[in-house]
Formats: sequence, C-alpha cells, structure tokens
Amino acid sequence: MKVGIDIMGGDFAPEATVIGAIEAQKALGNQDELFLFGKEEIISSILKARGEKVEDYQIVDCPDTIEMGENPAKAFANKPASSVVVGYSYLKRKLIDGFASAGSTGAMLVGAMQIIKSIPGIIRPSIASALPKLNGGLTVVLDVGINPDCRPDVLYQYGVLGSIYSREYYKIKDPKVALLNIGSEEGKGNLLTKSAYDLMKDSKDFNFSGNIEAFDIFSNQTIDVIVCDGFVGNVILKQAEAFYEVAKARNINDEFINKLDFEQYGAIPLLGINSVVMIGHGISKATAIKNMIIQTKNFINCNIIEKIKEAFN
Repeated sequence: MKVGIDIMGGDFAPEATVIGAIEAQKALGNQDELFLFGKEEIISSILKARGEKVEDYQIVDCPDTIEMGENPAKAFANKPASSVVVGYSYLKRKLIDGFASAGSTGAMLVGAMQIIKSIPGIIRPSIASALPKLNGGLTVVLDVGINPDCRPDVLYQYGVLGSIYSREYYKIKDPKVALLNIGSEEGKGNLLTKSAYDLMKDSKDFNFSGNIEAFDIFSNQTIDVIVCDGFVGNVILKQAEAFYEVAKARNINDEFINKLDFEQYGAIPLLGINSVVMIGHGISKATAIKNMIIQTKNFINCNIIEKIKEAFN
C-alpha cells in the first residue's frame, strides 16, 4: 500500500511530520510505502539526522509550501509545485492510495474538489469525527468543519455518509442516526433543522432516530451517528478537545477523557470524494502524525469509497 503525506503541512512541520512518518513506518512495517511530499533536501537531512536510510522512503520534491494563513484557492492556483498540489496529483493518477495532511484544511478541500472531485450525487463532502460514549463505543459526528452553512438536503446526505462510515469502519451493523438540535421533540430547532428533520424522518437510506441534544452526545446509549452543520460540529469538536486539555492541566488521568485527545486518532476522513483523503490537526506533533498515517492506511483498507459510490449510484 502507498500512503502519501504532506510533510510541509502543520504548525510543527517539517520536523514533526518527518519524525511521525519514521514512527509510522516502524509501526506499519516494510509492506507499505510512504511517499513524503515536501522539500527533498530538508526531508533527507531530518531522516539522516535520525539515523534513517533515505532510500527507505519515497521522497517527492516539492519546492513550494501552502502556509496556514494563505487564501486556499489562490495558494492552490499559484503554487502548483507545493506539497498539497503535487500530493493530490499523485492521488489522482493512482500513484498513491491515500493522501494525508495536517496543513491548511481549506487547501485540502480545494484540492479535493478541483482534482479528485466529489462522488457523483454528493452535493457537498464532509469531514467526520468520532467521539467516545461513556458506556464504551463511539459516536460519529459530521460535519465537523468543512461546511459551516448547510442545506437540509446536505444534512440528509450526511446521514447516508455517516451510516456508511459507521458501518464499514467501526463495524456497527445497523447505525442509528440522529439530528443535533436544541430539543429532542419533533418541531424543535431553526429553519434548517426543522426542514432537515422533515426530510430525514421517513428515510429509507438510513435508520433515523429523531433529534438529539448536545447534553446527550457523550451519554447516549443508542445513537451511532449525529448529523449537524460544520459550524456547530466544529464547535463541538473543539470543545471536546478543550475538555481533555482542562483535565490534563488539572492532572486528571481518566480513561474516558483521554479518548478526547486528538493525538490518539491523528486524522479524520473527508467523506464523499473519489479517493482517500485524511485531514490532521494543525497542531499535530510526531505522535499525531504517526497515527494520521496509520488511520489513512486503515481507511484505505475499509474500501469505504466504493461503498459510498454504490449508495449514491
């Protein structure tokens, strides 16, 4: 398997991304190839400093870098030799099986839409995260940041995408889908959630279980997928990460709270496009990068892309 990594993406790149790639290579073994997209001279020097053989990695020289603060669309157009653009080019030509980055989420979305393209029938792709349940298990939440403004039919499609992701990746046989709202009763919410509820309540594409409140996100026993727009989802995800930071600052070591540490999962998938793309946290250090790469391989193995294509055909 061939996994591509944007070495120049993230607040601690390229040092942390190269070290993370080294750790991932050791965890994965020699059966997988890592393609490192970035400035070849820098990548090689870090590998050598760490006692690694440069020839054990596929280094793709990319002299340009898209910085976190740049306008994503302009940077993507003006920097064709950047690690993100070249990485997507390799992915489109199937020279790699998946591509991961902890860099600009905006640039990753632009690349996905312009080069890889959405799966036919998908209105807008989504990024999905999984939050722990108090009784064990996980709840998939989507969207968590790509689409801050959504239409009701987009939220409906998130129910389909979340169900497939939950079933294929987390092996939940009949995922139950809920709509995030300010009350559990039908008729609650704003225009968006009311309209989405009307679309979802009679769905034959997924198992809809009604509304769910934010109070129940971690304590629910039965819901497997929670659907919301990207603005709300991103607030929830960042708040969950903040819980972990507060616990750590107060020297609380709790098994459940530790599951909120983003370094454990490393990256989240961009669902609804024609290839495997994983997005990591901008503040990722070596451990998170390692897990991002491992998650990318696991996602490739699940063959979720084909399952989504079948559902929207």
